[in-house]
Parts: sequence; C-alpha cells; structure tokens
Amino acid sequence: MFPTSNGVAYYSTDPALTRSWGKPRPLWLQALLFGLVFLLLQVGYGAVRGTWVEHLVIDTMTVKTAAWSILSVTPEVAVEAFGTRLKAPGGGINIVNGCEGTEVLFLLYAAFASAALSWRARMGGALFGSLLVFVLNQGRILALFYAYRSDKALFDLLHGTVAPLLLIACSALFFLFWLQRFGTPLAPHNSGE
Repeated sequence: MFPTSNGVAYYSTDPALTRSWGKPRPLWLQALLFGLVFLLLQVGYGAVRGTWVEHLVIDTMTVKTAAWSILSVTPEVAVEAFGTRLKAPGGGINIVNGCEGTEVLFLLYAAFASAALSWRARMGGALFGSLLVFVLNQGRILALFYAYRSDKALFDLLHGTVAPLLLIACSALFFLFWLQRFGTPLAPHNSGE
C-alpha cells in the first residue's frame, strides 16, 4: 500500500486522474520532442536576427532595462543605453545575440513542451519561467557590468563560466520544482504483492 496524507495515494492508479493528465510519454519521445522544440526555437530566433524582433529583445527589453536597473542602484555611474551597449564613464559592456538569455529560455520552453504536464501547468510554468529567466539574466548583466568596470578577470570568469551555468542551474531547479508540483503522477510499480 502506498502512503497517504489525505486518503489519496501519492502514486494513484485512478483512471480519472490518468485521463485528466494524459499518459506520460516514453523517455525517447520526450527527448526527441525536447530536441525538436529547442531546435525550432533557435532556428526561428536566428531567422529574425537583425529585425525589429531582435532589437526589441536585446536593445529594449534587455539593455534599456539593465540601464534603468543600474541607474536605480548606482545613479552616479551615469550609464546610458545605446542600442546593444551599456555605456558609462569608466567602461561599459555590449549585449550581443546570446547574452539576452534566449537560449536558456528556449531550453526551459523545450522542457515544458516535452514534460507530462497539463496545458494549464505547461503555460503557467512557461510564463513564470520566462519571468524568472528575465530577472536572472538581468542580474547576470548587472554583475557583468560591474565586474567589467572593476576586475576584468572576474568579468571573464563570470561571463564565460559562472553566470551561464548559474542561469541554467536555476532554470533547471525551477523546472524540477514545477514538474514535481504539477507533473503527472506516476503509476505504482507492480511488484506482485
């Protein structure tokens, strides 16, 4: 017998529950779907390179928001947003394609697309995940901006290794939390008891 906390088994075999969530996909199909969704999102974003969409994502949503954040924290820095650049006396940084966090966002979208979730849970996870990735990436950009101005070696370490891994790890932890909270219940293993 499976443990319960409210009279409902954690691993339910209730047909009504199975119907409402749908059948979990085989692992190979989940991996294939993950890869295809990620590839399509990457190719699609690559197709809009240099267009108003890329300028909206990088120049407006990423750079201007970062400049506003920097001015809110340290107004004496006098940073200005110029297209893809954060310019300030004493040094600034350039936010190019790949620094705006879309790859991590696409990984998260692909994970939600391939997971055994209801459409409502899938859309909610994608929405909250988008917000999380945006906030984390803005924090990353701020850290890179200040590191570049004070310690180039720290900037290189953050830019090349620490910040990307941290962004991916936090997004993965969010996905696992969401999956545990809203994912398809597992069927019990029949051990012949």
